[in-house]
Amino acid sequence: MGNTVTCCVSPESSPKLPSRQPAERLEELETSTEVSDDNTLPYLQHISDREVPDELAFESNPSDHARASTIFLYKSQTDVRDKRKSNHINHISHVSPGQLSKKYSSCSTIFIDDNTVSQPNLKSTIKCVTLAIYYHIKNRDSDRSLDIFDEKLHPLSKEPLPDDYSRVDPEHKVIYRFVRTLFSAAQLTAECAIVTLVYLERLLTYAELDICPCNWKRIVLGAILLASKVWDDQAVWNVDYCQILKEITVEDMNEMERQFLELLQFNINVPASVYAKYYFDLRQLADDNNLSFPLEPLDNQRAKKLEAISRLCEDKYKDLCKASMRRSCSADNLIGVRHTNAVLS
Repeated sequence: MGNTVTCCVSPESSPKLPSRQPAERLEELETSTEVSDDNTLPYLQHISDREVPDELAFESNPSDHARASTIFLYKSQTDVRDKRKSNHINHISHVSPGQLSKKYSSCSTIFIDDNTVSQPNLKSTIKCVTLAIYYHIKNRDSDRSLDIFDEKLHPLSKEPLPDDYSRVDPEHKVIYRFVRTLFSAAQLTAECAIVTLVYLERLLTYAELDICPCNWKRIVLGAILLASKVWDDQAVWNVDYCQILKEITVEDMNEMERQFLELLQFNINVPASVYAKYYFDLRQLADDNNLSFPLEPLDNQRAKKLEAISRLCEDKYKDLCKASMRRSCSADNLIGVRHTNAVLS
């Protein structure tokens, strides 16, 4: 009201500020944290100056923010485009496209899979996670690593490593066999596999490392070890992994776990939004690489099961809404909003 410059006069009268790039905002963020030399006035920093800008946070930590794109999906795009181009050429060169590999629903039959975000299919999830690890290794930027993850310095088996072990990329089936063995022996869940991938990408981002042929087994092992302890109620002890991998010692497992946590800056939190993002990106990765999920026609028994699960989730949501109204909660765990009637005088 008392301002000489207002936007109510005309659009041209509105002051226009030059847009700043994220780097400029980060530089201003760092300089603003310095305490003023003037001791006469107390220095109070505004909360917006202490927060990292959203675009910087999304670019630097994709495993912490749901709006950031996953690294494995980005690294797989090059191969996906080549596959689509090859399939297009083969489709044109052949007269008949052949039998369709996918099942499509119709008016009489509905095909659904048992893979949901709350209950993923174990075998399909492990296939997708190991495929994501495969693209991490294949399309890596460099070979940055640490000694604690070097398999030559800390071997997992008695078999001697070949001379070119650090230059030959492992195939997808080799990675799948390694992860599948650990999950079967330790009886881990599919949710643990998704959390494993989150920790793996968080490690590569925080520590500025690359997963390569010389360190992929120990990095994956460390991520599985940490994910199983954080996610599962009955965690697997380090000594149990020593019985699966005969040549590794408990001291080596403890040291690798300690350094893994330090490189993660002890950030083992996985928000529900990040977990859901990784799940759906893994499904997108499977669709791009023709990894089909097991589809079965919907019958009466499965329909009743889905209805029961849906009713159970709905009742749980209602209970959480009632609980959120009775007591205060943080913004991250806010489930429902309490509405009050307006008082008209």
